[in-house]
Amino acid sequence: MEDDDSTSLGKQLVFRETGAPAEVLGMETDILISRSPEPGDVLVRILAAPLNPADLNTVEGTYGVKPPLPATPGIEGCGVVEASGSPDFSPGDRVIFLRRASTWASHTSVPGDVLFKLPSAIDPLQAAMLKVNPATAWQLLHGFTALEKGDFIVQNVGNSAVGRCVIQLARDLGIRTISFVRRESLFGELTALGADHVFLDDESGPVAAKEVMAGANAALAFNAVGGESALRLMKLLREGGTHITYGAMGRKPVTIPNGLLIFRGIEIRGLWVTRWIENAPLEEVRAVYQDLAARVAAGTLVQPVDSTFPLEDFQTALARLDAPERSGKVLFVP
Repeated sequence: MEDDDSTSLGKQLVFRETGAPAEVLGMETDILISRSPEPGDVLVRILAAPLNPADLNTVEGTYGVKPPLPATPGIEGCGVVEASGSPDFSPGDRVIFLRRASTWASHTSVPGDVLFKLPSAIDPLQAAMLKVNPATAWQLLHGFTALEKGDFIVQNVGNSAVGRCVIQLARDLGIRTISFVRRESLFGELTALGADHVFLDDESGPVAAKEVMAGANAALAFNAVGGESALRLMKLLREGGTHITYGAMGRKPVTIPNGLLIFRGIEIRGLWVTRWIENAPLEEVRAVYQDLAARVAAGTLVQPVDSTFPLEDFQTALARLDAPERSGKVLFVP
């Protein structure tokens, strides 16, 4: 519904206080949107936006970054430029957002320097998931140790979105992956994706991993669980290897045995991809996303999609996140 030539009406999800997303989120409609962006700004119509754990934590008030309220969630998404006050973007360009951009909405207006222009033929659902998980996997593989072809990496939650991206990128780089998961039913699926070895994330897993490494040890370990799972990864690292935590799904701390630090020289690191995006040189960030976007467009880097919902069905979308049979991301398609 048009108001006049310079404005239009949109919609967005908003929370005015922190709490359980299903309780504090609400839909706002008839939001007046300026179609004449300020100089440097770009008006983007959202094509797809995933529901990420970080989004839920932001609404709950438990995330490391707390936006001023009221706020619209959405740390990533894909959209099409509708109006531009930036010389770098034109109407019709497909873009993703490299900074938090309130994407659980029909439209958002952002400075042009937070956007990245995509290949025109890219799938918008896959593009909407490009910012966080593929970039996290890329940094895990490139940001800590110079890996050589044939090196091993070990990771838990190999079936997670990041884990799947690690498998696909490592496959193309010639890096061998050992992934630990909680269910045997995932073995074949991840092997078909390019995983070299997949084992159960229990006491049997490290035994099997040591057998296939045949005396070698892993250069890197990627942890998104904590607790005993993180410790099992540490024990598979070579001398001077690096253990990187990028998530805490198990909600248990990483406990480090003294011997691994003293006698094995294990390095313990953390990764928050948002910090890399904000602090790395812009040329480096854009080069990484150029590579990742090309892989997504070519179909060699994919993430599973479980379901999509319009913004109006946000309660159903939130409930789907907890469905035991869910397989892949849930996304809004405004």
